[in-house]
Amino acid sequence: MKARYWYVILTYVLMQLSGVLGFPLLMKLGVGDGLKATDAENLIIAYWTIISFVAALPIVLYLLRQDMKERRQNPKRSTKWEAFGWAIAGVFMAFAAQIIAANIEIHLFGIEAGSENTQNIMALVKSVPFLIIVVSVIGPILEEIVFRQIIFGALYKRFNFFIAGLLSSLVFAVVHMDFSHILLYTAMGFTFAFLYVHTKRIIVPICAHVAMNTFVVVMQTIFADDIERILKETENLRQTFIGGF
Repeated sequence: MKARYWYVILTYVLMQLSGVLGFPLLMKLGVGDGLKATDAENLIIAYWTIISFVAALPIVLYLLRQDMKERRQNPKRSTKWEAFGWAIAGVFMAFAAQIIAANIEIHLFGIEAGSENTQNIMALVKSVPFLIIVVSVIGPILEEIVFRQIIFGALYKRFNFFIAGLLSSLVFAVVHMDFSHILLYTAMGFTFAFLYVHTKRIIVPICAHVAMNTFVVVMQTIFADDIERILKETENLRQTFIGGF
């Protein structure tokens, strides 16, 4: 693996662990003072997440500047229009993979629907709406660079697609600290890995990942009340219909 890739991974790891120092620092600066303990904690986590991710992204992009130049010289990569088409298709592929994996988890393994990790993130987004930029854009960019371009890319040079995809996807799942839904994260990892291999453009899985996260965040924050109302109306209608018999 190239030295700069190790620096990228190190940057990503430090970003993830930086809260050990960052959280106490924000507390000393008075962030969250006057709020309930839970609200103050969410505020501090959200602020430091924004700070650490925003700081890490330009560092990673700077470290990969040589890769950006080399990719333009790759004759095997998809054209811009092909990449655009696969990015759009990738969104639907990612959602399909999620649905299939979720149904397997529910009906085969008896795992409850819903991700605790996602719920925690949504709680943070509601505390600090600007965090949407991290969850929807910066996070997916960094994840695709680290897990697909670097980790999967390195494994794919030594193993076949399935093994490389499985190992990199498992790491992807473990980093999200949501072990009950490893199958779900693995399914998404395979989908994004396929997009990367097929198009030879990391921007394709990045776009698909960004679009998917953005859709989920928007639906669970901006339209959360509307969705809950529709579900209640549907349930009431179902009960009324059944009661008629």
